[in-house]
Amino acid sequence: MTAHATTADIRRLHTLAEGDIAGLADVLIDCVEGGASVSFMHPLSRATAMAFWRGIAADVASERRLLLAAVDAGGIVGTVQVIAAQPDNQPHRADIAKMLVHRRARRHGIGAALMRAAEDAARDAGKTLLVLDTVTDSDAARLYARLGWVLSGHVPDYALWPRGGLCSTSFYYRRL
Repeated sequence: MTAHATTADIRRLHTLAEGDIAGLADVLIDCVEGGASVSFMHPLSRATAMAFWRGIAADVASERRLLLAAVDAGGIVGTVQVIAAQPDNQPHRADIAKMLVHRRARRHGIGAALMRAAEDAARDAGKTLLVLDTVTDSDAARLYARLGWVLSGHVPDYALWPRGGLCSTSFYYRRL
């Protein structure tokens, strides 16, 4: 299989059922266990992961947050969010958040497919500028660069790794 062959379908979730929340929690827990700096510390409990996804359900239902999921035969293997709700002076912009791919599904083009779908969803929502942040020199940073995102800068010691220790964060943008 090539690195560009996507083995999952990308779907937009308009509401979050308990099965969706459980699948998304599995992906989040796996990413944190794998060392991803995505706002949570290790060990990430299932209750905390489920509460996170339940907490954004209202934003998903109201379309303040667009949620995409990569789904294969085993269930949800990846996700990305487009945070469409922005301040009054930034209606043209959205943030990309929590682009996560389960370790069992990496290197199959799922991250790239999620990002392309997020860009399409943002465009369909009338957005013309996207921004995101990620750990400097990470696999995700290399993916965003390959997809044409523009690096705008780095901030040292921005966040913690899940098991402790500071990491640098890079900020990217993309005009649609």
